[in-house]
Parts: sequence; structure tokens; C-alpha cells
Amino acid sequence: MRTFLHTADGVSIDSVYDPGPVVYETCGPSADHLVFVLAHGFTGDVDRPHVRRVAAALARHGAVLTFSFRGHGRSGGRSTVGDREVLDLAAAVDRARRLGHARVATVGFSMGGSVVLRHAALYPRTVDAVVSVSAPARWYYRGTAPMRRLHWLVTRPEGRLVGRYGFRTRIHHRDWDPVPLSPVEAVPRIRPTPLLIVHGDSDGYFPVDHPRMLAEAAGEHGELWLEPGMGHAEHAADDGLLARIGDWAVSRAG
Repeated sequence: MRTFLHTADGVSIDSVYDPGPVVYETCGPSADHLVFVLAHGFTGDVDRPHVRRVAAALARHGAVLTFSFRGHGRSGGRSTVGDREVLDLAAAVDRARRLGHARVATVGFSMGGSVVLRHAALYPRTVDAVVSVSAPARWYYRGTAPMRRLHWLVTRPEGRLVGRYGFRTRIHHRDWDPVPLSPVEAVPRIRPTPLLIVHGDSDGYFPVDHPRMLAEAAGEHGELWLEPGMGHAEHAADDGLLARIGDWAVSRAG
């Protein structure tokens, strides 16, 4: 089921809903049926093969609502690279609730991983479990070559042209003002919602000090999976890892 959602600031967001292995009652999905709201990484969208692969894997464990962040794919607006994207996720979570799901787990990758953390902090108790994969802990990180290239893409006019025509991603030209709450600042505000932090020890974008900072900020309410040999985000998440994430969410989401 494909539909457009509307955010609190008026942006149109493309979304796709897959009911997964659900047994329907007369009023819709059963109340205890979990839905995964999937938040993709920067330059992804609902039609990208790697996003669809993740959605299909999670659909073995429950329903899945996938959406394209603003500035990506068919969605309106321009990307703010993790700032106002929390409004996109809020609209998707609200849609999941209106579809009749009593249990909602947000699963985000890279930029989407930072968004699910900030969303859970800014909209407390609106979700039942949070999974953040390959997320940064802090803003403005330029310690790796891929992140230096990403900053060029976002901050330079010629980079934004490459983003628009090369990656189907329309990027806002304005700097953050004010600077949004960072992921590591957001994490302590998530408790008592169950939190899983997943990161590869071979991530080329964010080294392992990022997930360790997030896990330290989470304390006892968070769980860290540091995956041997794993690279970055959706492309690096194999079916076995996605199955374990699905199992974890089913067991933790109330």
C-alpha cells in the first residue's frame, strides 16, 4: 500500500506499507502485531534495492512501513541531513498507529539511525523499541574519507548538484540553525524504551568510538552489538543480522 504522508511542517512524504505475516481481524491488524518503521540512510529511498531488501527481511517478523525522507525519491522538500527528518519519522510513526498497530519499533540506518535516536528522545513513549544501525554519535565528524566526501556533497553548491542528479537527493543549502540535539545527547532521554545500537567494526564512515559513546550514554537501558567484519548501514547488514534485529524487536517491544 503506497500513500503520501504529511509532516507537521507541511512536507509530503512517500511511504509504503507492507502488512507482513499478519492475520487480520474485522477491524484491521491484531492489536499485538508489531510494525517496523524503517528509516533509511542518506541518499536512500523506498524504491532503492538495498532499502527494499531490508524491508523484506523485517517483514518476516511483522508489518513494515517504509518511507522516503524529505528530499529523497518522490518525497517533497529538501534534505536537512538528519535535522527536520524527525518530523518525517513522526509522521510515519503516526501512520503506523493509525493503521491499528499497538506496537511500533523504529529501525534506522546511518542518517536514519541518528533520526530514530532523536525522534525517541523528542517524542517520548511514542515507540516501543528503537534500533539504530551505523549511526554517528556526534555531528560534523570528518575523520574518515567517506565523511569528508559527504560534507563536500552537503556544503558545496557543486556537491549539491551531484546529490540532486547523481543520487536523486535534493539537499537544503542552509546550515543548521540551531544545531539539533546530537545523537549522544539524545540517547539518555530515550529510557525506558528498549534501545539496540548496532555497528560494524569495519565501518568506513564512523569508527567504533561512535557506537561506544552511544552505548555509554545509554547505560543499562541500551544494548550494543559490535558486529565483526561489518561495514556501513543497509548495504552491510546481511540477512542473518536483520533476522536477529527482527527477533530482538519482537521480544523487546512490549
